Amino acid sequence: MKFPAIYGVSVGVLIIAQWTFFLATGAVPEMHTAPWSIGFHLAAEFVMAAALIAGGVGIWQSRQWAAKVLLAGLGMALYSEIVSPGYFAQQGTWGLVLMFAVLLAGALVGLQLGEVAADVAG
Repeated sequence: MKFPAIYGVSVGVLIIAQWTFFLATGAVPEMHTAPWSIGFHLAAEFVMAAALIAGGVGIWQSRQWAAKVLLAGLGMALYSEIVSPGYFAQQGTWGLVLMFAVLLAGALVGLQLGEVAADVAG
């Protein structure tokens, strides 16, 4: 189950890096304009990142629980990768919209391989 695990760990680490960078550089105006909304959004993003990383690492370590955790993380990623591009499309930042499309395709490929779902079922 290489691809789903690699995708999970890679995307999870990138989510943490992206938000850390945005927060450190003050690039999240919602911290001042909508702190509750962005706070809950950030919580969801970090839970998703944790699930993707834990599930991916767990798959590499052949942990029984790992496929279920990775499947949950991939589900969260699918939602995020469909919803989040709207924010950037509204700003006309089409490069980031494209990035989310690529990430969505990766999540779908990871799920389509059937390995995660088969492990959860079996």
